[in-house]
Amino acid sequence: MDLQLTNTTAVVTGASRGIGLATVRALTAEGVRVAAAARTITPELRETGALAIPVDLLAPGAPAQLIDRATTELGDLDLLVNNVGGGDSGEGQTGSFLSFTDEQWHQSFDLNFLVAVRTSRAALPGLMRRRGALVNVSSNGARMPHAGPVTYTTAKAALTAFSKALAEEFGPQGVRVNTISPGAVRTAMWESPDGYGAALARSMGVTQEQLLDQIPAAMGMTTGRLLEPSEVAAAIAYLASPLAASMSGTDLLIDGGSVKTA
Repeated sequence: MDLQLTNTTAVVTGASRGIGLATVRALTAEGVRVAAAARTITPELRETGALAIPVDLLAPGAPAQLIDRATTELGDLDLLVNNVGGGDSGEGQTGSFLSFTDEQWHQSFDLNFLVAVRTSRAALPGLMRRRGALVNVSSNGARMPHAGPVTYTTAKAALTAFSKALAEEFGPQGVRVNTISPGAVRTAMWESPDGYGAALARSMGVTQEQLLDQIPAAMGMTTGRLLEPSEVAAAIAYLASPLAASMSGTDLLIDGGSVKTA
């Protein structure tokens, strides 16, 4: 299917691996000129042919600097994908609410929410000129807060609400804002030996392989398997395209049926 994205421009954050890398691949395959932002530029990211921009978006001024460089090299943006985030650090992430410190709350909100706020603020003037689109990558944990670290799922709930507010404010100015909320995706969060999945497996007294086998049933995924990053990326590309011209303010679940409510 031609998504009618040829010769458009995009910024994708958190682009070195997982959903971000898959999104860069999906967009470049559709003819999009992509600025791919990541703290570490991996060989896999370089192979996409995207403009790879090394940046730590937690650094002061970094989101605005990213958008400035992308705009200088590619022109005004048609698309921003706020994908950067994380709940994949295993250390100290499997405890109860009372175990989380103020510092952990700040770290989670900075990475999973405020980076998107700052990057969106920098990108929106250009997106308005191009009547473009913005896609925020949230999580089905925003609707099922028990499904991950409380700091992470609460920050993602804030991101989902933020997307709704932007859609309402900037929709009349031609910018479509949507959220995509994946369930458990086969990424480093679950598969890394020092990630959240490994720490969760240790806390449960099972191997990481056993945990990965159990996740679909435990999370009520009727498809019986974890999602692949490419599946989420395909949905992001669709939301960004003119084919989804009437989708704005939508939170698109792609979670194998985990969320049971309408």
